[in-house]
Amino acid sequence: MKGTAPSFPDPLILRGVTTRAVRVPLKFALGTSAAIIKEVPFLLIDVLMEEGPVGHSYVFCYTTAGAKSIAAHIAEAAEMVKGRPGKPHSIFQMLMRRFALLGVAGPVRMALSALDVGIWDAAAVAVGRPLVELLGAVRRPIPAYDSRGLGLMGPEKLADEAEALATKGMKAMKLRLGYPTLAEDLGALRAVRRCVPRDVLVMVDYNQALTTAEAIRRGLALQQEGIAWLEEPIRHDDYWGNAEIARRLDVPLQIGENFNGPEAMAEAVTVRACDYVMPDVARIGGVTGWMQAAGIASAFGLEMSSHLVPELSVHLLAATPTAHWVEYVDWADAILDEPLEVVDGAVTPPDRPGLGITWSEEKLRRLETL
Repeated sequence: MKGTAPSFPDPLILRGVTTRAVRVPLKFALGTSAAIIKEVPFLLIDVLMEEGPVGHSYVFCYTTAGAKSIAAHIAEAAEMVKGRPGKPHSIFQMLMRRFALLGVAGPVRMALSALDVGIWDAAAVAVGRPLVELLGAVRRPIPAYDSRGLGLMGPEKLADEAEALATKGMKAMKLRLGYPTLAEDLGALRAVRRCVPRDVLVMVDYNQALTTAEAIRRGLALQQEGIAWLEEPIRHDDYWGNAEIARRLDVPLQIGENFNGPEAMAEAVTVRACDYVMPDVARIGGVTGWMQAAGIASAFGLEMSSHLVPELSVHLLAATPTAHWVEYVDWADAILDEPLEVVDGAVTPPDRPGLGITWSEEKLRRLETL
């Protein structure tokens, strides 16, 4: 799948890539229908150019083994492109070809995406412009929803956590559902709704916990409660099942964090598997894959949100014609010199070169290395 490449400066020469993995504790434990998460493994990537600029990116790796696997694939890919001009589109396509027999999915896709992000970041740093401007767009605020907590827990704890999250001032937050019964799902939603201002939207996420029939049953009840969207109720790649859910419900159906490249997104939207899309930059193909996905979303008239990594996603959404919401988490505050700021319920790409992120070595010394 081809996209129109934004204006790009003279390419830098790739000298090498370094990685390091750390474990970041969460301020709000995250209980989903799949797991309870109290800490997350991050892989930090530095892309070194012969001319001096260094590009940064980081990946939420889900597991310790995932971090090690992604790091190994990045090291192998870096050797393949060492000494080549840093043209991200060309490099990404070449690496896709080289890894085709292994399969460009999972850790391989995430490794190539991280490398792509680092190359784009280094290019923007080299010309002294924020990434969003290198992509041909302007810095602008993007509405943010709070995704830091509201996992599976009792109604009283949910109420307390909802009140704590509301102090951040965002106009929307995400609630994880997938309790054994619909009654428990409704009880959790109502507990949150009672504790946040009426103008705060609530999205609900099932993390692929249901069957198609059960998703329709629960969705019909939940939409009466005024939820903003229903996210990943069934297996993410069951596009026909998702299409049936989207057809039967009035509430918008949101999927996309597991799209493996823009090709998967094109397949999903072609069969009308969802009303909204929310690619993950690490799975969609980095900056290069995201911009292709943004073109698909625009062509189909679908609102497009992000999944995690808000420090990068805010640049990409500002360059996305159908930008909707940025998913906000503060997990990277533990590794960054200047964390992303939320102002009036929105985040804006920083007015610094590239992504505008630098590692805080002082903070990193306090974290467990992997």
